[in-house]
This record gives sequence, structure tokens and C-alpha cells, in this order.
Amino acid sequence: MHFNISKFILCLWVGFAYALSSRQEQADQNTAVEVITRDVAIIGGGSTGTFAAIKLRDENRTVSIIEHKGRLGGQTETYTDPVTGTPIDYGVAFFHDLDIVHEYFNRFGVPLTYIPLSASTGGTTEYFDFTTGVQTNYSRSDSAAALEAYAAQLAKYPYLEEGFDLPDDVSEDLLLPFGEFASKYGIGDIVFSIFQVEQGYGDFLQLPTIYAMKLYGLSLVQELQAGNGVLGTLRGNNSEIYGLAEAELGSDVHLHSTVLNASRNVSSPTGHSTEILIQTPTGQKLIQAKKLLITIPPTLANLEPFDIDANERALFSQFHYDYFWTGLLNQTGIPVNVSVSNVDPSRQFWLPAMPAVYAFSVTHVPGLIDWKYSAPTNLSVDSVKRETIAALDRIRDGGQLNFTTSPDVEPSFVAFADHSPYAMRVDPEAIKTGFYQMLYDLQGYNNVFWTGAAWHTHDSGLLWRFTDKIVNQLLETL
Repeated sequence: MHFNISKFILCLWVGFAYALSSRQEQADQNTAVEVITRDVAIIGGGSTGTFAAIKLRDENRTVSIIEHKGRLGGQTETYTDPVTGTPIDYGVAFFHDLDIVHEYFNRFGVPLTYIPLSASTGGTTEYFDFTTGVQTNYSRSDSAAALEAYAAQLAKYPYLEEGFDLPDDVSEDLLLPFGEFASKYGIGDIVFSIFQVEQGYGDFLQLPTIYAMKLYGLSLVQELQAGNGVLGTLRGNNSEIYGLAEAELGSDVHLHSTVLNASRNVSSPTGHSTEILIQTPTGQKLIQAKKLLITIPPTLANLEPFDIDANERALFSQFHYDYFWTGLLNQTGIPVNVSVSNVDPSRQFWLPAMPAVYAFSVTHVPGLIDWKYSAPTNLSVDSVKRETIAALDRIRDGGQLNFTTSPDVEPSFVAFADHSPYAMRVDPEAIKTGFYQMLYDLQGYNNVFWTGAAWHTHDSGLLWRFTDKIVNQLLETL
């Protein structure tokens, strides 16, 4: 993804040959490169990239998706237990009860059902301090009064449900650290519940309130107040829709592929003004497209092949983010139907400091445990696994939970996923001085449109609604 190419030349020669750089010209000058012509090239085949591709196809437009993973779906992760055949979602857990969610799943014939927000599979939750392994007396209250008070605050900012189209004068309340905001408005009883939904957001007490409100927003609170729960797939497999989308898109999906270089202002009589050179498992391909839709996290490293200009660099360099991992463990010894959640009695609202494991949670398969880990800096896979097991060992050593396996039984990681970079955000001062207005002004600039969590929030339904609008803007320019 980060391989630099100083220049490239397109030549007509019994097809097309491509010279990648002066240093590689001799090696590659006789290598034929497949040229693909499309209306739109989409970078990233996660939630928004897949949705956009399907919408564009439905509008009779041609697309190509470039995805570095071996599947579509991004942070939607599903493990199928080989013994029972039961699917377990350990990434995206639920969806908002929005019209666009129903329409999207109906299009693929994937039935939905209402589930509790916690996606609970039954059992009980015990609360431990994972730094000491000691059980605590914490008890969740989740009072209706606190939820009502929070809803009243959310109602002041309905535009947060649609993205970051903020007023010129951003409310100071939205810029407060969420811990201060919660104390100011007396919503402490639901802070832990919000924290559990917004895993991966680092030091949650210091998180600017605007980001907390966007993920745990008004539509979600209204769904909770209505008592219906949120939406999940009836067959318990959130990845099903992405498998169906991949089958429909066929050869227009380029998996295990990376962008080597891109030009966004190519002179073309047909309007195919963007050219993207990609590396695929079967060789290099050149995609000529009229427009480019970038859905990946807009880090400077990710955008290196796209030759971003000084204005874009100045904006994207302001983002900071956390690192987030998820997976499934076997042979933990945690009693059946018992989840263990991390709390810290010494901190406000009992929220544990990061880096840490959020919880060890039961799944639909007895013995398989879901875990989540977050850190402010990047860690190796081995480090994340080691710290996750260390937290489990401290609970065992504390002697207050009756483990069902002996200490010499090593837990095994049957699934592991890295969702970093996660929760991209900027400082309150940047928000106050118009960062998101300037960011949104990039839509369509240099033939590129943008979507993804950094442009809204980590919520599939809200992102599909946002992406639907962005794709409509893109269509107007074709």
C-alpha cells in the first residue's frame, strides 16, 4: 500500500504496457497490464465501499472495488464454529432500525430481527478490575431518568445523525470531555452503557462529547426508549450480506489488492480522468475511471499513493485515532453463561483506563468467548494476545471466579482481527475553527468523493445513509 512510484507512462502496444518508474522501466517494459474502464473506482470494500458499489450498480453505473483483505465487509467479522456450524459475529454487532437498513437487507433477501442492544445470549455479568483481578461491587443502573436527560441533550443537535454538517458556532457542550458533560447533565447512570457500545474510542472520559453523541445518538436512544431493541440478522450472520454482494459484483471486486499509484486529473476525451494502478494477486491492473470514491481511513499513510495536495494533507494530518482489536477465545475456563466486564473503582463512572481488555463475553457457542482490546498506540499481534491472556490470568489468580479449567490449560485464539486505525477524530479546537466544514468541502475535489467512519461515525446504518447522499452527489457529476 505504501510503495512509491515516481512516474508512470501509458503506452499503446498490442494492448497496454506500463512503465512503473525509471528504475523499474527495463524490468517491466514488456509486461502487459490489463486496462479496466469504469465509471467509478472505489477504494475499500468495507461497509461503505460495498454499499456504494451496489447502489452505483443499481443506477446502471460500472464500478471497480479495490480491497486489501480477502473479503468484503471491513469490520464485519463472522466466525463459523466448525462443530456446530453456528456463526458468531465478533465485529459489527447490530444495526439501527432505519429505513435504509431494511431496504439494503431486503434487496439481498437477508431477514432481520430485533435483538437487545447488548446482543445478550443470556447468563450473568460479573464485574472485575482487570488490573488487579479483584471482583467489585459495581452494579449497572441504566436509569430511565438518565436516558431521558441524555435524550433531551441529543435533541438539541439533530444534525449529528447525518454527519458533521455543523453550524458555524459549535456548542461548547459538544466540545466538553464526555466525563465533564455527563456530570454537568446528570447522566452518570448510563455512561458505562454508552462506554460499552463505544469501545475503541480510547480515554472515554476525555473524548469530546460530539463523538460520543454521534455513535450513541438520538435514533439509538429512541429505539431503546421504544423497547424494540436494535436490528440483527435472523440467521445471526452479519457477513451474509457481504458474501452476497461479492457474488453479485463478481470480477469487479479486486481482493488482496493494493493501490500502487493514482492520478486524479488525467486528460481524457471520454471523461475517465482518474487512473489507478493496482497490484492484484494476478498482476498489475490499470483502472481508468471517471470518479474515485475513497472509503478507507484517511490516514496520510493510506493516502500516500494518491498524491494528495497541501490542502488535503493539512486537513488529514490533524486526525488522530486509537487502535482496536477483537476476536474469540476458546478454553478460557470462564464458567458457562458468565461474562466478565472490566471496571475500575478508582476512576469516574468506573470506566477502565486504556490500554485494556473491555470484557470477556459469552457467545452463542458455549466455551467461545468474545473479547475486545484497545490501546492509544499500535501493538504487535503477539502483544495484544499476551495482554489479553494476562488480564484473564489476573482474574484467575484473584480466586473469585470459579474457572472450569486448570491453570495449565492455555486459552486459544480461534479468531483475531485488527480494526485499526479506529475512531478517527480531531481536537476540539479544530472542530471549533471549522475543520469539518473544510473537510466536507473536499467532496468532488480533484474528481474524488469520500465516505467512511471518519466522515461520520462507526455505525453501518448511519454510514449507509450518509454514503447514499454522497453517491447521489457523485452521480450528478458523471
